[in-house]
Amino acid sequence: MREYLLTLCVTAAVTYLLTGPVRKFAIVAGAMPEIRARDVHREPTPRLGGIAMFGGLCAGLLVAAHLSNLKSVFELSNEPRALLSGAGLIWILGVLDDKWGVDALVKLGGQMIAAGVMVLQGLTILFIPVPGVGTVSLTPMQGTLLTVALVVITINAVNFVDGLDGLAAGMVCIAAAAFFMYAYRMWYGHGLESAAPGTLIAAVLMGMCLGFLPHNMHPARIFMGDSGSMLIGLVMAAAAISITGQVDPDALKLWAGSERAAVQAMVPVYIPLLLPLTVIAVPVADLLLAIVRRTWKGQSPFAADRGHLHHRLLEIGHSHSRAVWIMYFWSALIGFGTVAYSVNSASVWILLLIVALSAVGLVLLLMPRFTPRAPLWAQRFVPPRYRRRVPAAPAPAARTGEGEEREPVPAGLHGATAVGDRSRFAHARGGKN
Repeated sequence: MREYLLTLCVTAAVTYLLTGPVRKFAIVAGAMPEIRARDVHREPTPRLGGIAMFGGLCAGLLVAAHLSNLKSVFELSNEPRALLSGAGLIWILGVLDDKWGVDALVKLGGQMIAAGVMVLQGLTILFIPVPGVGTVSLTPMQGTLLTVALVVITINAVNFVDGLDGLAAGMVCIAAAAFFMYAYRMWYGHGLESAAPGTLIAAVLMGMCLGFLPHNMHPARIFMGDSGSMLIGLVMAAAAISITGQVDPDALKLWAGSERAAVQAMVPVYIPLLLPLTVIAVPVADLLLAIVRRTWKGQSPFAADRGHLHHRLLEIGHSHSRAVWIMYFWSALIGFGTVAYSVNSASVWILLLIVALSAVGLVLLLMPRFTPRAPLWAQRFVPPRYRRRVPAAPAPAARTGEGEEREPVPAGLHGATAVGDRSRFAHARGGKN
């Protein structure tokens, strides 16, 4: 675990330190597009944040390759190199789109090429464990098509949800954290070494998002752009594919007696197709709704609009920060709820907790104007908008020597200045000097 934490911290630190210089470079390079009708921000903001995130990815993999316990991941598997190859291609495509703009169909083709490069280097789905059936082996063509489809869907789901400051990076970070817990348990809890690459990829992805978030939270100083959103989408898809298609269910015979019984006994503990879909459930739902909405209107599925989930939250009255945190909440509930349920699917308390938290989330959705106030002892530790407002007391009137009330001196007039200027104020109000 310590080496994973070290890899995560190095990735986050490099991403964080690179983001500042990248922001200056984006301003100089003119990667600050004009504000569009669907945009929420009010001032032109530089993009190309994906450059810093790609630097963090490279640094994290480089450090992991020299750690004693993680070195075997690079020696026994070609998946980290496959990931780096596909990430490099999608990153270059994203940089070109952030600076000059790339047609949607060209981007789709580039995403498919990046996925194909990873497939050629061994990062592909080989078999699928199906409850009640067992292991379903895939032909090379089936595995390739399924892998490319998963990569393209994940990339575009993350790209679609990148509409508010800190939204995409935070949601992907939450999904990566849930996936890391799942993969780490499969590796060390069940001794499946083939889950090691997916665990490493999830740790690096968390570092990329955590390092970029301080610069991207509202109000954002830089956007990740397509160079960042497509990059983290591809990395997330790579982690899902590594667990889904590379972990052999036959290894579970040690615990369940047979292959079919193993899959059945471990559902949903071991159904790797479930968790990748749940951790990106919110972005995928937004993607599907956008496709249906645009197709129903006779538009292209790639046409931009203001109908995404985060736009709807703003329309019903939620603030920018509250809309982001609500999306965080639902992502964490779905992702970590699935992980908790996979650990002990027979526990009723887990289901009750998930239902209770879902009810809390629905209440938050229906109360856009509600602003919680922190208790008095916590006033100094929370942002000003959550502090209790104390009404200002009226200024007491000054009294003269004869007991008559005198008009209060305007703010900023003190001492001799106030005495010298009081006559002008009295004259202006029609009084006596």
